[in-house]
Amino acid sequence: MTSATLTSRVVPPFIPGSSFRMLERSFLVYRRIWLLIVSGFFEPVFYLFSIGVGVGALVGDVTMPGGELVEYAAFVAPALLGASAMNGAIYESTFNIFFKLRYGKVYDAILSTPMQPRHIAIGEIAWSLGRGLLYATTFLIVITAFGYVHSAWAVMAIPAAVLIGFAFAAVGMMTTTFMKSWQDFDLVNMVTLPLFLFSGTFYPLSVYPEAFQTITRISPLYHGVELIRALTLGIFDWSIAGHVVFLVVMGLIGVAITAKRLNKLLLS
Repeated sequence: MTSATLTSRVVPPFIPGSSFRMLERSFLVYRRIWLLIVSGFFEPVFYLFSIGVGVGALVGDVTMPGGELVEYAAFVAPALLGASAMNGAIYESTFNIFFKLRYGKVYDAILSTPMQPRHIAIGEIAWSLGRGLLYATTFLIVITAFGYVHSAWAVMAIPAAVLIGFAFAAVGMMTTTFMKSWQDFDLVNMVTLPLFLFSGTFYPLSVYPEAFQTITRISPLYHGVELIRALTLGIFDWSIAGHVVFLVVMGLIGVAITAKRLNKLLLS
C-alpha cells in the first residue's frame, strides 16, 4: 500500500509573455468570426450620419464653454468615438468573459498551465483594448475625411479611446466576476444606456439642470467624451488632466479587483 500526499498548487512567478498568450488565443478564435469584430465599427458611423448629420441640419452650431461655435456633427463625432470605445470594451469584457468563466470553463483549463489569474485578467483586458484601438482608428479616419476634425491633436484621440476602453473593460470584467446568471446582464444595459445618452454625448452640459450637471460629471463616459472632444476640436484647458486621471484610476481599480476575484473563483 502506498499513500499520496496532496499538495497545494504552486503559484509560479510572473512569466513575461504569459498575458500575450491570452491575446494569441483570442486572435486565433476571432479570426474565424472576423465579421463579428468588423460589424462593431458600423454602429457609431450610423449614429453619426443619422443624428450628427441628419439632426445636425436642424440644430445648427453648438456653442462651446469657451464661446467657440462648432457644427453639431463635429460636436457629436468625438462623443460617438468615446461611446464606441465604451460599448466595445463592455461587451467584450462582460458577455464573452461570463461564458468563458461560468460555462466554457476556459479559465480552469488555462490555470492548469503556469499561468496565473492576473495573466488572464491582463490578457483579456488587453484584447478588449485591441478591438477598441481598431474601432477608434477607423472611425477617426471617417470623421477626418468628412471634415469633422478641427485639430492636428486629433491623432491623440486614438490613445484616448484606448484609455476609455481600458477603464470600462477593467470595470466590466470586474463586474462579470460577481454575476451569477444571464439575467444579470439586464443591469449592464441599464447602466450603459443612460451613460450613452446623458454623458454630454449629444448635448452640451450647459443645457442640463444644475443638479443633473453634477451627476453627469461623475459619469466615466463624460470624462472620456470631454477628453476626445478637446483633442478633435483643439479646445484645451486643465480639466483634461482630471479626465485622464479619472479614467486611469478607474481602470487600475478594476484590474486589481478583477485579479483578486479570479483568484477567489478559480483557485479556492
